[in-house]
Amino acid sequence: MDGSRSIFLYPFSALYCFITGIRNFFYDSGMLRSHEFSIPIICVGNLAVGGTGKTPHTEYLADLLRRDFNVAVLSRGYKRKSSGFRFAGPGSTAGDIGDEPLQMYRKFTDITVAVDSNRVRGVKTILKEHPGTGVIILDDGFQHRSIKPGYSILLSDFSRPMIKDHMLPYGNLRESIHNMNRADIILITKSPENISPIQRRIMVKEINKRPYQNLYFTSIKYKNPAPVFDGPEPCGNIPEEAGSEETGIVLVTGIANPKPLSDYLGKRYGEIIHLPFGDHHQFTLKDIRKITDAWTSLNSKKKYVLTTEKDAVRLREFTNIAEPIRSAFYYIPVGISFLNDDREEFDNMITDYVRKNKRNNRIS
Repeated sequence: MDGSRSIFLYPFSALYCFITGIRNFFYDSGMLRSHEFSIPIICVGNLAVGGTGKTPHTEYLADLLRRDFNVAVLSRGYKRKSSGFRFAGPGSTAGDIGDEPLQMYRKFTDITVAVDSNRVRGVKTILKEHPGTGVIILDDGFQHRSIKPGYSILLSDFSRPMIKDHMLPYGNLRESIHNMNRADIILITKSPENISPIQRRIMVKEINKRPYQNLYFTSIKYKNPAPVFDGPEPCGNIPEEAGSEETGIVLVTGIANPKPLSDYLGKRYGEIIHLPFGDHHQFTLKDIRKITDAWTSLNSKKKYVLTTEKDAVRLREFTNIAEPIRSAFYYIPVGISFLNDDREEFDNMITDYVRKNKRNNRIS
């Protein structure tokens, strides 16, 4: 939790906890209806607001399942300018469907990507338009109780564990920590790769998972930089060796928690200017000028602009960025890795669930 938040916000957190508790009680008791569908639905979400790595974990699931099943990903399309239901298509923009759905659509051309704030309507439309769909992944759907998923995966940031957080607005939780009992799998994300056995045992004990729940640790895996813009001759490969004194970078981030990426790059490059923006920031021409000025001010012999994969989706829409900075724009693709050799067990658990629950694509 952000220690700078005023204690006077705590009464509002108690009120928010009460309201969300009543809502969950209505769903748990059946007073409000949760729709069930006749195909496997996997929910990926968290209790806290942002920063747990939902997108790379959703992409991991999509990549795992698309080998054997027709996969659809349904998101709300956070901060998009459109409304209602939308399929991602060749002409889609971040304004149409949101940056994260657009990122997934461009990465996996063989899956269906759709957005709708009304998840029930979204699932029904997917099944109507794509009756061959074999599994639907709900991105950030843990709080959407109007759908009862067949499998729920709950994420918690290792450095900001949900069990030590508080309800909004004093903390970051969207609902009470007790609701983690709805999850089938709990993933502790952004874990250090060198986590010690005692750290692992302490975290498992604090989470206090239920017997029916499985708990795994994952870490972020940063991949080689890739050009943001397509061009005939991008500025070569960025040196990957740690402490490169000849290379300077401007790091541009519009994500909830840029610190892990900033720390990662800080070990690899001698000169860094970090320009942090808010999560899902809508970049403007003024921002582009700010980035350009920072890039120009770098003293290093070689200089680049690095950004996140999510931010690259929005920055790519600025087609008028001139050379040489256009060719200096790169993004860092992100993946995940499982600690303690748990990947095979997790993969088998997910694929077994989908395979055993395949049904005709009728709406129940």
